[in-house]
Amino acid sequence: MLATLRTIVQEVNSARSLPEVLRIIVTEVRLAMNAGVCSVYLFDETDQRYVLMATEGLRAESIGKVRLAMREGLVGLVASKEEPLNLKDADQHPNYAYFEETGEAPYHSFLGVPIIHHRKVLGVLVLQQQTERRFADEEEAFVVTVCAQLSGAIAHAEATGALRKLASAGRGKSREATFKGIPSAPGVGIGRAVLVSASTDLASVPERFTEDPIAELEIFRAALEAAKQDMRNLSAGLEGQLSSEELALFDVYIRMLDDRSLGGEVFAAITEGRAAQSAWSSVILKHVRTFRQMDDPYLRERAADVNDLGKRVLGYLQSHDKKTAPLPRRVILVGEDLSATSLADIPVNRLVGIISRKGSSNSHLAIVARALGIPTVMGAVGLPWTELEGQELIVDGFLGDVVSGATRALRRRYLQRQREEKILAKDLEKLRDIPCITVDGLAFSLWVNTGLRQDTLLSLKSGAGAVGLFRTEMPFFLRSSFPTEDEQIGIYREQLLAFAPRTVTMRTLDIGGDKDLPYFPIEEENPFLGWRGIRISLDHPEIFLVQIRAMLRASEGVNNLRIMLPMISSIPELDRALELIDRAYRELTEEEGYSMQKPPIGAMIEVPAAVYQVKEIGRRVRFSICGHQ
Repeated sequence: MLATLRTIVQEVNSARSLPEVLRIIVTEVRLAMNAGVCSVYLFDETDQRYVLMATEGLRAESIGKVRLAMREGLVGLVASKEEPLNLKDADQHPNYAYFEETGEAPYHSFLGVPIIHHRKVLGVLVLQQQTERRFADEEEAFVVTVCAQLSGAIAHAEATGALRKLASAGRGKSREATFKGIPSAPGVGIGRAVLVSASTDLASVPERFTEDPIAELEIFRAALEAAKQDMRNLSAGLEGQLSSEELALFDVYIRMLDDRSLGGEVFAAITEGRAAQSAWSSVILKHVRTFRQMDDPYLRERAADVNDLGKRVLGYLQSHDKKTAPLPRRVILVGEDLSATSLADIPVNRLVGIISRKGSSNSHLAIVARALGIPTVMGAVGLPWTELEGQELIVDGFLGDVVSGATRALRRRYLQRQREEKILAKDLEKLRDIPCITVDGLAFSLWVNTGLRQDTLLSLKSGAGAVGLFRTEMPFFLRSSFPTEDEQIGIYREQLLAFAPRTVTMRTLDIGGDKDLPYFPIEEENPFLGWRGIRISLDHPEIFLVQIRAMLRASEGVNNLRIMLPMISSIPELDRALELIDRAYRELTEEEGYSMQKPPIGAMIEVPAAVYQVKEIGRRVRFSICGHQ
């Protein structure tokens, strides 16, 4: 029993959604107990009833429809007493309630165990058998242990609203749910969710269903055939380099994709209404778990083969989706860990909101979203994102709220807030050309932070006095490799000319922390105060010098450039950076014939160590900027 329990716990922990958790429980517990029926009833706070959420042995059509009042039936009795109930002739018990739609008439023995988390009854797990017998004490203890393990997953689902959503499915309507995150870009966005999963990541495939199983089957068959052809081509290409036994492995892969193996299981799931990607990922992950739990080392290693095969087919399924899936008119982009590259396939004019379960308000994506004026919530850890495909969501970038299933009244309030924001923006435009002078006559200048062309346009439109920070890493993120010197010159000169004669302060490349380039992976135990910013530039002078040369050449004839060095933490770092800048300037002016003024060099005081060296830093630079990036 211990090995079975370990298997169930591992599968529950790797499950992608509450429905999958419940499917695992009822399937595995029924098998382990050799029972006729295993069912899970969960408490629906909305109508104060216990709802049949999953079952193996009863009729599937009764799921979500069988609902018992708090003390109704044996399930209600178990919940109210908060202890197991073990009966050999359940149908003779005075609390017994019969529901014809379940088809449970032949089952006599009953074992019900409450699912309790922090003294709160979340539901009841029920086992039934046709034989009239009491379940053994060790069997009861096993089920109690399973329920203790299950309670955490159910409690999380309740906290995130996934349980509420699942319970409401049986009533045919979605209930309002609000999820908290980190406000990262202001504004209110109302639109339909479009999910972005990590490329070929089986575990992050959203739970989707289809109303056209025949079309999904055709898509899946095409993906299988493409994967099979890949195996045939690979086998043919390696013929003569591998032994016949090694080449035979490719035939095994092809057979695994046949109708009688993995393919057959997926065909059945699609026929029942699941989308091809969801069905395929669930079947593959189930087999991967099975292989990983095997005692034989050779068979355990086959888990990686099955996983790789699953990714290959998933890649073909995803490529088909990208070609055929129509986008909503107003898109809310939702994902597990979104990056700025996730925006590539969505027209900006349709994008009205962004939600990411991971990330912070200072992530690259959040910075880009603020520049584009797209309401964004990051760090929405409780969001059941894989279950939101196509749903209307409201993104509140002011408070960090995400609302699904909003009532008409709440939706009207958010629409009113949108209108008020537009009115405020128009009122602020009237102040654009008014000098910045305080009531007592002190004049000052408002400088802006930029990084994208959209930033520049908005800043100029708002009457900005200068650029206090141009994030040069932004153009780096939008490419598949480091931009050339000439490409950088074009970017920087456009910025300098747009604001001339006003000052533009360009920060040298500041990557690391939560700003990794996709083509320059960074392994760092202390990503925010470790190898990042100026340290990366100094360790890669070939990158740093190209950037400095591009900035200097871009400033020729404009002369409104300032260069700022990020994450300075020591005097030797600063001295080395200044040496490289001097070298680049001399090369351009003395050896290559360019004519430009040497720009002021500054340092950003943002590392704790720099605070204690600020006087020495100040003696070496023309300016410094303190505070957050």
